[in-house]
Amino acid sequence: MLVKTERLVVRPYNVGDMQDVFEIYKDKEVCKYLLHDEWTDDDVQEKFNKKLVNSSLIQNAAISLAVEVDEQVIGDLSAWYTSMKDTVEIGYSFSAASGGKGYATEAVGSLITNLFNEYNVHRIQATLDARNTASQRLCERIGMRKEGHFIQDYWNKNEWTDSIIYGMLNPESEEVIKSKV
Repeated sequence: MLVKTERLVVRPYNVGDMQDVFEIYKDKEVCKYLLHDEWTDDDVQEKFNKKLVNSSLIQNAAISLAVEVDEQVIGDLSAWYTSMKDTVEIGYSFSAASGGKGYATEAVGSLITNLFNEYNVHRIQATLDARNTASQRLCERIGMRKEGHFIQDYWNKNEWTDSIIYGMLNPESEEVIKSKV
């Protein structure tokens, strides 16, 4: 999957991206609401190698994509099929330095458009830590609907956390895309 937007390139990872991705995931604040802790010098190669092999979206395998601006990776997008027919879940992380510039909205919006158009999925969803208000606002900006708030349903980093589910159906994406053009 290769997508070019007005300012960004969304593409599969290559071996030269490791340091940029490490800069994203070694940041404790970036990882605060993720399911994993920040990356370290000891595990960066192993974790990055997993992103390298996730180069296509197929059943039982996620896709990992680099978000690049001016030849620097500033974000990480992931998508994977859930157990429900034609349903894909997405995840995303961006460097703290890239915040406030609209890059996440542009990148995640282009990912959703591509998933609906190229993969013909029925539904896209995102599951968030409820404390991650920036991620909630992103989902709302790209036209996703808040569908559920689950109280202390997930044990992560030694505490119970709430989850929020956002979703969008394929026919809805056409209206959202038209309204943004």
